[in-house]
Amino acid sequence: MEVLGKLTALLQQALETREPEINLLDSFVDHWKGITNYYIETTDEYRPVKDTDIPWRLKQMLDILVYEEQQQQLQQEDTGPCMEYLLQHKVMETLCTLDAVPSGKNLTCLLYSVLVFFTKVLSQVQKPLLHIINVYRPVQKLIALCGLPSSQTEKEEAHFMFVVCSRVKKDPNILSFILEKEPRAATPGPNCEGERGFIQTLTKLTQSTKSRVVQHAMESLVLLVSGAPEDTGRLLLETSPLCQLLSQRLCDLYKLIPCTLDPSDLQMQQAVQWRCLTPLRTEESPSSPDSGHVTRFFCWLDFCDHLITHAPIVLSAQMARSLHNQWLTGVVQPQLLQMSEAGVLVHTTLLSCIARHTHSSALLGELILFLLGDDTEPEQRSDNHTHTLRYSLIQNCDHISDEISIATLRLFEELLQKPDKRILSNLALRNLERRCYATPMSSGVSMEERQGGAAESDVPEESEELEEDPFFSDALFSESEFGGVEPLSSRPCPPVNMPQAESVNSFLCLVPQEAKTSQHVPGTGYDTYVHDAYKMFKETSALCIDWGWPENILHSDMQPSAEFYEGHFLHVLFNRLGRILEQPYELNLQVTSVLSRISLFPHPHLHEYLLDPFLSLSPGGRSLFSALVRVIGELMQRIEHIPNISNKLVHIRKQLMGQEDETLVDHVTLLRGVIVLEEFCKELAAIAFIKLPTEAQ
Repeated sequence: MEVLGKLTALLQQALETREPEINLLDSFVDHWKGITNYYIETTDEYRPVKDTDIPWRLKQMLDILVYEEQQQQLQQEDTGPCMEYLLQHKVMETLCTLDAVPSGKNLTCLLYSVLVFFTKVLSQVQKPLLHIINVYRPVQKLIALCGLPSSQTEKEEAHFMFVVCSRVKKDPNILSFILEKEPRAATPGPNCEGERGFIQTLTKLTQSTKSRVVQHAMESLVLLVSGAPEDTGRLLLETSPLCQLLSQRLCDLYKLIPCTLDPSDLQMQQAVQWRCLTPLRTEESPSSPDSGHVTRFFCWLDFCDHLITHAPIVLSAQMARSLHNQWLTGVVQPQLLQMSEAGVLVHTTLLSCIARHTHSSALLGELILFLLGDDTEPEQRSDNHTHTLRYSLIQNCDHISDEISIATLRLFEELLQKPDKRILSNLALRNLERRCYATPMSSGVSMEERQGGAAESDVPEESEELEEDPFFSDALFSESEFGGVEPLSSRPCPPVNMPQAESVNSFLCLVPQEAKTSQHVPGTGYDTYVHDAYKMFKETSALCIDWGWPENILHSDMQPSAEFYEGHFLHVLFNRLGRILEQPYELNLQVTSVLSRISLFPHPHLHEYLLDPFLSLSPGGRSLFSALVRVIGELMQRIEHIPNISNKLVHIRKQLMGQEDETLVDHVTLLRGVIVLEEFCKELAAIAFIKLPTEAQ
């Protein structure tokens, strides 16, 4: 019994024994002193930090802080003693100080450990810390140590910056603490080294050669500005060089693109999204170095476009203005105005791609201002062309180099597809708003009434100059010239019975029968254009649905001026159209494509001016239809001297369609021009048809 009693007593004592509680604060302080003592006592300052217990001690300190916070939350208590110690004893600031002291190889090794510690403290501790001076001051110091040349801790630096931006995203008010004493460079560049601030470090990291680092840095900037309050945008604008740095980076990347690039390759440049960026070194690029430069430029452009789209309005506007001033005006414009034709060609093609890949309204607005200016008054022939670039670009549509003309026409076609009413207004509408193109007798007269009066002779009413021209007499539209032409109602498309349909037939009947080839090649009739025209008209109408255009013609009380001027842009296009029988096939396609694009817009004045064959023009004026009539007159004269013209035209059409091998044919430029002319007239007829009122179709 005595033995049993002793055993019971021992068991009871064991049950009552408790493991002594670990004092978190003592453990935290012990780990911290272990780190500081290492720097006090060590004699081997070249010993790598990873071979010491410093990384382990920092990990233990982090775990203690996280565990303490969890316990405090359960007990609904405020800051725990370990966190108080970290703040009061400036632990984080001391770590930055140790990190900043050159000590052989320890600098990089300790930086890695400190970055990991700071990152995890800010991400795992739920309590807001960045508004506390003993936290945001060391964070600022650590930021200044990031983004240095030849850094071996870029990955950790980018992660650290991302966590800081995530904190700012949750509480935008702490941004002012991070940006405090942010250095601002009026003209950032390669000499802007020294102590880097928050924004400078982020933009520097976006230039890394490691793809994940770049992605993290870019995502950090997106976190910082996307959906931020206007106050945050204003703070970034006033206290950081964000706008200048973004623009400078775009300038640097643009300058790396050489003029030796093939413009056809540039024209095929696909949309590049910044999230898909893989910034390889030049020597590592699987394609040509030049291609890599182009890709990196368009990635950064897409990134800037994304930031401008989602940034606060005040910041978005300034970003776009900065790109306008630093990049477009400072870098792009001199390239567009240079004397080298090869350089002009490459940079015009680049500009066309830039317009295609620009989506933010603010940046698009600055691009339009850069290219076209802000004039809203009607143009005059005697204008001094104060906007040099606009004048030069329009002139390039009629350049001696066909390649430059095609590239510039493509640029304007890209612009005409952008959702901004200022483009069409600047290029054409401002010259048509007062209807000075029409004679006073046509003011207030509807199209149906004008068509009814013209039905007897089927001759479009033109200016006196046009009527006196022997090429445009009634014989041009006589039955002998157009006998056998199928009326619209007999063609395989919806019948048109109202008088308005005469405008459709007018375009279809322009090309003389002996110059037509559609009837000899299956699948090339007018009806093939109707479906495409309907689709494009629907897209164009959706584009300008909110532009506030009138539904009907506005009859101005003003008398037309002595001489109507269609404006520089339409003037050049009509001139080009007038030479359709002498120009290369590819150039003709581009000229007619731009004119078709303009004709699709549903503005009543534009429709009347371009698609009403019965419009009575003011003296000296010309319209799209009258320009075509002049071309037809020239065509009729020239084909008289070409034997067997119909067979040759059919052969050329089949060649262009790939149905026959190419062979040498006389007058090939003229014959191809006739093919384009016929197709263009069919396309205009289709556009005129789909723009008719529904009941007229």
